[in-house]
Amino acid sequence: MSFDLKNDISKKIHFIGIGGVSMSGLAEILLERGFKVSGSDMNGSPMIDKLKEHGAEIYLGHNEKNINNVDIVVYTAAIPEDNPELIYARKNNISLMTRAEFLGSLMKGHKYNIAISGTHGKTTTTSMVSHIALTEDVDPTILVGGNLDIINGNVLAGKSDYFITEACEYKASFLEFYPYIGVILNIDADHLDYYKNIDDIENTFAKFVNLIPKEGYLIANADDKRVARVASNATCNVVSFGIDNGDIRAKNISFNESGFSSFDVYKSSELLFNIKLNVPGKHNILNALSAIASALTLKISHKSIIDGLKSFKGTHRRFEIKGVKNGITVIDDYAHHPTEIKATLDAAKNYPHNKIYCVFQPHTYSRTLSLFDDFSNSFSGVDELVLADIYAAREKDTGVVSSLKLSEAINKNGVKSSNLHSFEDIVNYFKSKLNDGDILLTVGAGDVFKIGEMFLSK
Repeated sequence: MSFDLKNDISKKIHFIGIGGVSMSGLAEILLERGFKVSGSDMNGSPMIDKLKEHGAEIYLGHNEKNINNVDIVVYTAAIPEDNPELIYARKNNISLMTRAEFLGSLMKGHKYNIAISGTHGKTTTTSMVSHIALTEDVDPTILVGGNLDIINGNVLAGKSDYFITEACEYKASFLEFYPYIGVILNIDADHLDYYKNIDDIENTFAKFVNLIPKEGYLIANADDKRVARVASNATCNVVSFGIDNGDIRAKNISFNESGFSSFDVYKSSELLFNIKLNVPGKHNILNALSAIASALTLKISHKSIIDGLKSFKGTHRRFEIKGVKNGITVIDDYAHHPTEIKATLDAAKNYPHNKIYCVFQPHTYSRTLSLFDDFSNSFSGVDELVLADIYAAREKDTGVVSSLKLSEAINKNGVKSSNLHSFEDIVNYFKSKLNDGDILLTVGAGDVFKIGEMFLSK
């Protein structure tokens, strides 16, 4: 099954799980282009309210009656096989497409598809590329995995041939895409509930590279050994980037008092320009270099690259400063993998502070179990850590792993850690602990951000 953005305008599209970040973005693009859209989800949300305002038919709860004069049903990997709408669509031979297939079909209608992949940093880098493209005024379509202030959400339906999107490796979904520029930020062990091991993950990224046409470009992190290995076998054009290696390099790096970097950008031995970032951390230098390499490939002006990156102050839930109360700074970050946590803590250590107190909410039982030892070694430098209970997402608790067990392992590695079960208890605990100049850092991909908001509101 395929979908044609230009010729299928009369078709009605139904999204199962329409409230998700990516699904709501796809639905909004269709509504902007004049399509009829319906969708269902278990709960309401600001995203769903926004879709209603744009004309979507929204149903709360899943029921076969929601499939009303529908031509195509789009669903995500998180939708179970016993979903009544999915069952009804199959029984009645209604065309079915996964979220990734549908997104791939949208990309087909554009020439300059920029697909940004990697285990970490996709949302931030997609946002950086988007800022640069908007500064250059190329009218791109943008689909990003977080809320970006410059587009007032997570999606922008442009009218040009430029399409900028994250390319997620979960269940190999990015293999449905049509990249002209494919970015690989890094390759790390994750989603081991689906992949056999890290080699399986690397091989899947190699398949992603094979989707790039010969005249297209792979933008590859030369400082990441697995990315470099995948890039060495590419048949398309390759532009590498890095701090220690690569065609596009950052040199003369310095950090200001907020942990924001400035650096000179070199192409081989040629100095191109100086960049000043307004997001913290060494990892964001690499993210910026990949965005710069992508923009240079598209012949975007140096001025737009410099100004676009300077104007980028982060996406929501990526080292987002939520507020300050009694001199205590509350910062929230989406990090849910050991590598991401370490990068977030490095950024926090460079931010002005007295002590760093952290709340971590592990995301899914399978990830917590498969990366247990790595998680137990990820919190060096934190003055005290509290673990919320594991955020189940799509999984069920088998009793094999828990936040309490992880907390005990972290304690053995020399970091003071405990497990509290309710957000209310966590907020009350920190109210008696924190002083002027301290940081309260909430970390995780679930709803842990609510703890910081509760702390600020009390």
